[in-house]
Amino acid sequence: MVGLILVGAIAGFLAGISPCILPVLPVVLVASATRYPGGPAATIRPVAVAAAVGAGSTPARTEPPDASVAAVTHAGTRLPRAGLGRALTVVGGLVVSFSLLILAGSEVISLLHLPQDALRDGGIALLAVVGLGYLIKPLGTLLERPFARVGVRRPNGRSGGFVLGLALGVLYVPCAGPVLAAITVVGATHKVGTTAIFVTAAFAIGTALPLLAVALAGTQLSHRVGTLRRHGPLVRQVGGVILVVMAVAIGLNLFQGLERDVPSYSSALQGSAKIRSELNDLTGARKTSLTKCSSTATTLVNCGPAPDFKGITAWLNTADGRPLTIAGLRGKVVLVDFWTYSCINCQRSLPHVEAWYRDYAKDGLVVVGVHTPEFAFEHVVSNVRAEAAALGVRYPVAIDDDYATWNAYDNEYWPAEYLIDAQGNVRHVSFGEGDYATTEKLIRQLLQDARPGLRLPAATDVPNLTPAGELSPETYIGYQRLQYLDSPRAVAKDEPAQYQFPSTLPPGYMGLSGTWTIHAQEATAGSKAQLELSFLAKDVYLVMGGSGTVDVSINGHHAETVAVSGIPRLYTLYRASSSKLGRLELHFSAGVQPFDFTFG
Repeated sequence: MVGLILVGAIAGFLAGISPCILPVLPVVLVASATRYPGGPAATIRPVAVAAAVGAGSTPARTEPPDASVAAVTHAGTRLPRAGLGRALTVVGGLVVSFSLLILAGSEVISLLHLPQDALRDGGIALLAVVGLGYLIKPLGTLLERPFARVGVRRPNGRSGGFVLGLALGVLYVPCAGPVLAAITVVGATHKVGTTAIFVTAAFAIGTALPLLAVALAGTQLSHRVGTLRRHGPLVRQVGGVILVVMAVAIGLNLFQGLERDVPSYSSALQGSAKIRSELNDLTGARKTSLTKCSSTATTLVNCGPAPDFKGITAWLNTADGRPLTIAGLRGKVVLVDFWTYSCINCQRSLPHVEAWYRDYAKDGLVVVGVHTPEFAFEHVVSNVRAEAAALGVRYPVAIDDDYATWNAYDNEYWPAEYLIDAQGNVRHVSFGEGDYATTEKLIRQLLQDARPGLRLPAATDVPNLTPAGELSPETYIGYQRLQYLDSPRAVAKDEPAQYQFPSTLPPGYMGLSGTWTIHAQEATAGSKAQLELSFLAKDVYLVMGGSGTVDVSINGHHAETVAVSGIPRLYTLYRASSSKLGRLELHFSAGVQPFDFTFG
């Protein structure tokens, strides 16, 4: 645990100096540098919010200096203890709120039935209100009032700084490497333990150190530069404008490209085998020998006992929906296939899996398709049942909505195959598409090992449709994983907005036009909704839901009109004889919901 805590602190420090925290730095600087200009610093005690966040009006009276403020010379050679305290409380508030939200944010929004962005939106609103408090005296006085009532003595400014730090913690999104990702999983799955708390604290403290340096620099600036002291009201107003502008910029996701494109400096540190193992312990993921089992092996290996099927919410294609167990399948050769029905990679591999089940089931092969969903609509059992039937899946399907079996196998891929022998040991793993001949050869070998002398039918002859060569990357349309949208305006989340195509569209990117409502996983077409996509592929697929039509044009020529209805599923928009660059233009009727482009 000590090593993981140390790595957490270092990873936090590296995140704290990475470019993707730039949106927070101006706010920290302003909050720490801006004092309430009510008179000489040595004779006026800061008003709570005014001193720390610049809000409030001139105090009605002055008070003599006390032990909380050190003497300030004209040369400004000493940093007031109040200034140091203000810097510490701003950053301290950030550390506290950041840590609590990482560990308990998911639980809070679930209990309060709030949308996922509610806490972030509240932080943005609070930041904007604090900025306006710099500019509007009555509002500043109103913000100051709750703190002025705390205790007998007038607050010294630190409580206000702490509150602003709390708001910043909601907005602070560092470059998340595996450490922060693991901590987030812990909070989301309600598995918070002592180690998780210590690692979170270490990460937050490591992150706070660079921010504290910025805060102290701001405080030093306010006491060393005479101009700032002489023109305090003007400085406060400039600070208020900066806070409001930063709140608007963060709210409009103007820093989204920076946060997405800048790599994490701590990836290598967090990616070592030892640290990965400790992170698995932290998240509660079961450590198995499967993580060491090579997916490139062409012969049988022993990867250890197969984990059982865990947390399955429903079973399809079994007698009366009865569950299967690895122990109950002892003596059989079992192929566990992780898939999800709207995944084109899974759909291209399914004919091979279905052929193996059809040809070898009578000889002792059992296929179990573990359906672990990617999108929300894939959690609906009736959707999975209908699409499994449409895709020709006749073997048992385990509905793994909570990722329990996925995690038990330490799986990370769709599709993924785990081949289990008659004694219950995993003997081969395969991730992604392709290399079907090797998997079938090993299936046949295990069947003959289990029943010596067994005569098997000829090997199956299913075409391998795995794409070869370079392809456009999978392209999501919901804001949760939106990477390849080229748009002149920021994305409006969960509300209708007008979009315009960019003047030029780089290869691999898409543009929107007309009215769209972009949600976390998909977008809903409104009036005159259009989408353009520059792609490199032979085939183009799009997962869509809702109801309506989509007019498809390729390179300016109308190709077809696709009718969309029923449960969300994968639609084929374009097929060609070879991979090539192209421009896809789609005109959507209102109500159609595109989710995700994939390519072949």
